[in-house]
Amino acid sequence: MRFENKVVMITGGAAGIGRVTAENFAKEGARIAICDINPEAGEAAAKELGPEASFQQVDVASSAAVSGWIEGVFDKYGQIDVLVNNAGITRDGLIMRMKEEDWDAVISVNLKSAFNCIKAVSKIMVKQRSCRIINLTSVVGVMGNPGQANYVASKAGMIGLTKTVAKELGARGITVNAVCPGWVKTEAAMLSLSKMSESTGRSEAELMDEITGAQVLG
Repeated sequence: MRFENKVVMITGGAAGIGRVTAENFAKEGARIAICDINPEAGEAAAKELGPEASFQQVDVASSAAVSGWIEGVFDKYGQIDVLVNNAGITRDGLIMRMKEEDWDAVISVNLKSAFNCIKAVSKIMVKQRSCRIINLTSVVGVMGNPGQANYVASKAGMIGLTKTVAKELGARGITVNAVCPGWVKTEAAMLSLSKMSESTGRSEAELMDEITGAQVLG
């Protein structure tokens, strides 16, 4: 198994892409530490992932909460080999109607969380070398998407963060990469589609066709 005895930390690991990511790492022998804001879903996910998995409820927008989680995992296992920054939310709406708190919430959970996690875990990883950081972003961070100025800004920022941190940490044996999924049919994505339809006045089918048919060039 490719990740036997490796320790993998995943934010937003209770559902959607985060949970599937955790399941696949677990199948390859990894010891999984997930965090999420939803305690019920997180505990259920950890139980299904097996005895080597752990869950902690964490507000990833809080640097103190993130540091506590990472320190706890390191104290338990003595190593952290992979960090997956997956946590994300949406608060969709056209820019002229978007509330400041909705902008701040999305930037904090989607982008600041990655900064918090990378800053805390890098202090451990630079001593280990040969570690991996994976940031989940989105094709909309490249192409834009109406009704999602906050979400798109967070994902575009994640791409820039990835490029910069990769250059900072590469010499220490730490690779940093971004994964930019297209449309993935998760519960959160379907809710976002519904809200986008409400805010733009376009049908869900029309929006779905546009999103799934998009080709990122360059």
